[in-house]
Amino acid sequence: MKRTLFFLLAANLSWFATLAQTTHQFPTAELVNAKINARGELELTASKTSSPRDFDFLAGKWKMSHKKLKTRLNNSTEWEELESTDENYGTILNGIGNMDIYKATFDGKPFEGFTLRLFNPKTRLWSLYWVASTTGVLDAPVVGSFENNVGWFYGKDTFQGKPILFLFRWDKTDKNNPEWCQAFSPDNGKTWEWNWWNVSRKIK
Repeated sequence: MKRTLFFLLAANLSWFATLAQTTHQFPTAELVNAKINARGELELTASKTSSPRDFDFLAGKWKMSHKKLKTRLNNSTEWEELESTDENYGTILNGIGNMDIYKATFDGKPFEGFTLRLFNPKTRLWSLYWVASTTGVLDAPVVGSFENNVGWFYGKDTFQGKPILFLFRWDKTDKNNPEWCQAFSPDNGKTWEWNWWNVSRKIK
């Protein structure tokens, strides 16, 4: 048993070490099933494949490896790496929602985040809400849907006092190693900067 645990631990450490040395190639950031209308508002349409089962793959416990820009919207090319854990508690509200707790250490201090994901049966759009232990404030949601195995979710916010669009992209093509990344746009989706990427490895 001890030998088995040793090899499993060694395999996990090897996997994350290889990942850390990899230069990640981001996909093209774009508006998918979304547009900015003439009034400057964000309009979203659910994909034909959108389903309340889209996030079922996240149920369980995960170890996550991250790369994130040290500064955002500043032409930065410096990335920092960190690891975290995440536990997703499966479906709630008769199958139209799910939630998770994210745990990490930032600047030597413990950090927790809580995500609530809700599927609207009428619009068939998902809304993803986030709250951080450092703020205690529920952020405005990113909204969108999965186009088969890739989900695109958008929202409006401010960054350093200026309005931005931001997006989350989920790729569950490999459901045992799903990827998530985040981008900001300072010009209503004309240009984007990817600033955070992670890949998860299921541990339970």
